[in-house]
Amino acid sequence: MLAENKNYPQTDAPNLTLGERDAHAAIRDVISRAGEIILGKDAQIRMAIACILARGHLLIEDVPGVGKTTLSHVIASLLGLKYQRIQFTSDLLPADIVGVSIFDRDSSTFRFHSGPIFSQVILADEINRASPKAQSALLEAMEEHQVTADGKTMSLPEPFFVIATQNPSHQIGTFPLPESQLDRFLMRISLGYPDQSAERALLKGEDRREMVARVKPAMSVAQLVALQKEVTEIHVSDALVDYVQALVTHTRDSSHFEMGLSPRAGLALLRAAQAWAMLSGRKLVLPEDVQTVAPAVVGHRLRAISNKGSTSKSIDPAQDLIQSVPIP
Repeated sequence: MLAENKNYPQTDAPNLTLGERDAHAAIRDVISRAGEIILGKDAQIRMAIACILARGHLLIEDVPGVGKTTLSHVIASLLGLKYQRIQFTSDLLPADIVGVSIFDRDSSTFRFHSGPIFSQVILADEINRASPKAQSALLEAMEEHQVTADGKTMSLPEPFFVIATQNPSHQIGTFPLPESQLDRFLMRISLGYPDQSAERALLKGEDRREMVARVKPAMSVAQLVALQKEVTEIHVSDALVDYVQALVTHTRDSSHFEMGLSPRAGLALLRAAQAWAMLSGRKLVLPEDVQTVAPAVVGHRLRAISNKGSTSKSIDPAQDLIQSVPIP
């Protein structure tokens, strides 16, 4: 059992300073208050919060109408971050995202008018309904936290977090995201339909849009940045690194997957596990943390291959990976 393995010690969270305790209490409040609006989706809310604490970007893939946009708006409001929504359509241009230079006749110069990308939280709504050219406008922003326009490089605000939603690829008018862009998202989650009790509460309760409009920040930007820094300090033992490396290596050597995980994916898996450990009140990462976040981190990066050699959508690549690699 893991509790008996000296490589993965089980310890209580140490005493926190007043500042740390305030930040940790605030993030718990964010999760609790988000759950009052997005009913029955506590696991997905925690995963989304873990994603931003790990300084990653989130992809939500699901059918229309299950609360993808509401979730992103609620998180941005509770975290006290500046929020912009970009509706991706087939005629969207990169300049609509980044911004455009317009000639000013008074000064006889071109002035850059920044686009919606210059916000702390970006909702890229229905990202797979835009052309690949428009989708690619997010690549530099997501990876480098900067954009280049008219030969000038401009930094984006910090923290910077992209939440993209996309409809299932079989729906009309969608452009599948290329692997290079999918890899920019630290996590991909799905909300799914609510259970009967949650849906009944939705039907009988207050309009979610009115509830979102009243949401007030539950923490400061400084507290969020402090927690993001703390995530990088969560202890990772050598044995845990061995486990993550074994998972990554297995995807490259196994014939079950179309291609293996990249080094960036391994780093994402480790950082997401650190964030999940912190949300669980621990100062060290356990294998269970890796296994919990693995479906969200590697699910969109791996493609399982069936016995007949074709790509199979019925096989869960993350679960296959977890079951195939023993804990060292």
